[in-house]
Amino acid sequence: MQNKFIQFLGIAKRSGNVCEGYNKTEEFIKLKKLSLVIMSKESSDNTKKKFKVYCEKFKVPIIEDYSKEELGAILGREEINIIGILDKKIGDRLLELNIEESN
Repeated sequence: MQNKFIQFLGIAKRSGNVCEGYNKTEEFIKLKKLSLVIMSKESSDNTKKKFKVYCEKFKVPIIEDYSKEELGAILGREEINIIGILDKKIGDRLLELNIEESN
């Protein structure tokens, strides 16, 4: 069975509250429209560094606990490294679920 985080991320995708990929996520974070960034564990060091700086600057939480294949499967792709969550309530719930599953 898929974990709750992955299931809820699928719901967020279907509701249209997800931006996918490096460029879109970078654009939306600069526009202050993201409530959460999810980055794959396999993202390059430069990508991780860049998005950590953005997230700190714009006060956006970041999650790095999932593989690019896990994230891609939710979005109907083979793999994806960066996802942005637009809706604040959805972002907060994903953070909660991530914390619950980490314990």
